[in-house]
Amino acid sequence: MSKKILAVDDEKHILRLVQINLEKAGYEVYIGSNGQEAVEKTRELAPDLIVMDVMMPIMDGFEALKTLKADPATASIPVIMLTAKAQDADVFHGWQSGADLYLTKPFNPMELLTFVKRIFDTQSEAAAADKSFEVNDDVYTLD
Repeated sequence: MSKKILAVDDEKHILRLVQINLEKAGYEVYIGSNGQEAVEKTRELAPDLIVMDVMMPIMDGFEALKTLKADPATASIPVIMLTAKAQDADVFHGWQSGADLYLTKPFNPMELLTFVKRIFDTQSEAAAADKSFEVNDDVYTLD
């Protein structure tokens, strides 16, 4: 089963670029156009990862991120902020709000795909590590 990714951006051309590249890489992509939709669709779809802009109508990406990270049901979902807000204060705000990664526009779609894969690989490695333990140089795996 492919991983589900929610992409959220109010700029249709950026959203389409993200969507096409993620789908070509084999991911199942859902889309939204503002922070409120990001929160609603995350609760509805339980995506494996979110790629979200900051500057959007109704609710901005920082507010949506804070809302998602405050909810135990969505707090563990990794979030990549993909935004034109590139000032140090903006990046710091993103990290403070709980972003797992902060990419600035313009961006290279291959870079985004690399980071998405890295996040999923890290999750897989952590899950595998949780299922094994070592005793006297013998490794045991829990099934």
